[in-house]
Amino acid sequence: MFAAFAAIGFVAAYIGPTGVALSEANAEERPPITLYSSTLGDAQNLRVEQAAAAAVDLDRGGYTVYVTPKPTPTPEPVAIEPSSSSSSWSPPFVTPDPGTAQAIAYDMVRARGWGDDQFACLVALWNKESGWRVNAYNAGSGAYGIPQALPGSKMGSVAPDWETNAATQITWGLNYIGGRYGDPCGAWGHSESAGWY
Repeated sequence: MFAAFAAIGFVAAYIGPTGVALSEANAEERPPITLYSSTLGDAQNLRVEQAAAAAVDLDRGGYTVYVTPKPTPTPEPVAIEPSSSSSSWSPPFVTPDPGTAQAIAYDMVRARGWGDDQFACLVALWNKESGWRVNAYNAGSGAYGIPQALPGSKMGSVAPDWETNAATQITWGLNYIGGRYGDPCGAWGHSESAGWY
């Protein structure tokens, strides 16, 4: 009997620790350690240390640098008069509206006491000259605008917006026509015979 207990004790002593060791090994599997996984921790620590060192390098010791800005020079206005000798001037970029220009002209013609027949002559005249475009420019002569003033800067006697404002150009053109030809039909007749007005 004693021999039987000794054999059982011997078997238990041999199998017991081996079984516990096997069960612990099966319960906790550790992932294999690779060279890449072992360097990840080092790389993260290195980045933190480099960022801390860079922050220290940016310290200027409490000094600030102020640079006095240079003043921007005020541009001087330049009056440009278009003419056949001046090739540097070009008409401004605008979107012409011939319909609105004709409506403005109709009201101005009626305000001067001229009838619809005079307006019809004016429409024919300025259709031929400029197509009722405020930025119509004749590079050969330097004439500009709806009435083709020569030079266009003459229309500045009405208002400074002569390059882009249809009402300014029409006012100047009607004054010119009235003073030189009496009315739009007189100007149209001259244009038909001479080719200009």
